[in-house]
Amino acid sequence: MNDFVLTNARIVLDDSVVHGTLIARNGVIRLVDEGSTQAPGAIDCDGDFVIPGLIELHTDNLEKHLMPRAGVIWPALPAVLTHDAQIVASGITTVFDALSVGDLEEESVRIDTLRSTYDAIIAGQASGALRADHWIHLRCELAYPRLLEALEPLMNHTSVRLLSLMDHTPGQRQYQDIEQYRKYYSKNHMTWTEEEFADVVKRRVDQQANYSARHETAVLDLARGRDVVLASHDDTDAEQVAHAQRIGVTISEFPTTQTAADAAQKLGLATVMGAPNVVRGGSHSGNVSALELAQADRLDMLSSDYVPASLMHGAFMLHTHAGWSMPRAVATVASNPAKALGLHDRGQLKPGYRADVVRMRAVDGLPIVRHVWVRGERSF
Repeated sequence: MNDFVLTNARIVLDDSVVHGTLIARNGVIRLVDEGSTQAPGAIDCDGDFVIPGLIELHTDNLEKHLMPRAGVIWPALPAVLTHDAQIVASGITTVFDALSVGDLEEESVRIDTLRSTYDAIIAGQASGALRADHWIHLRCELAYPRLLEALEPLMNHTSVRLLSLMDHTPGQRQYQDIEQYRKYYSKNHMTWTEEEFADVVKRRVDQQANYSARHETAVLDLARGRDVVLASHDDTDAEQVAHAQRIGVTISEFPTTQTAADAAQKLGLATVMGAPNVVRGGSHSGNVSALELAQADRLDMLSSDYVPASLMHGAFMLHTHAGWSMPRAVATVASNPAKALGLHDRGQLKPGYRADVVRMRAVDGLPIVRHVWVRGERSF
């Protein structure tokens, strides 16, 4: 029946926090009301927070399970199932698995595992093996020479709901500082002499000149007429944001500067920042601080990016460190992404919405997920 009753809870609504009771029937929220109940089977939450299930729109976490150790490729479906378990344990009930379509590095696990991972997610959905509600986010590396032949076969499944347009060419966007590019890839045990590095940068820049613009046009053509949302990635300046808005982008992922975030707000693009940026107190790449954007009212959504547990933690820190109300902080990981992605049946605790619900308790300032329900079914 997918029924449950939570009582004696601090229920986070879209505009307030009420001490009361939530009732779900057949996987749908039926009642949210102040006051407690002694109804048989009701779960006494002991004053814990009850919030909407979190919505994750860009996670690379699956890659860790596909390659748990350097040189080891794990079978795709077991990797997806392990990723799914970690996602739900983090309070995430709807997840957009970010699959990289292309990579600027010639030998890449992302390229090698793309199709098998995509197929495993679809298979997991079809079999009912997945606990969270999984969707697919295709990350289109515009400078990748074989982008279109890799992308086209993936576009027709209804789970593909989000496309991001990205370009990791050194010298711009995330790698505006070329040394950051070198530093990042050195973590993957890639080393270059000065001459070799100069040659790598030149080849990447040449690839961008040859492919990025025409691939962007082709990706937009593929997206036209489909129920997909477009995102830009690592916007650095107002010109890049303006270009994104002109071509139909509605989400600016991880703007790297205050200037880009300002431009996104002015042009109506929703901004996404990494929750690890919030938790760590800054960007690992030297980009703008997510907390600074929050304090400047330039932050709309958070993404766990590479640490699922950071999504809940980061949202709670918006409350404790940026001075946001709980409803506003929770909106960055629930109702705001739901609206941005056209998911109008979730993201809030109100009658008629999916019973995607998380019970959470703060312990020494750290939010701890205690229970999770996905469409009314206890999943953690």
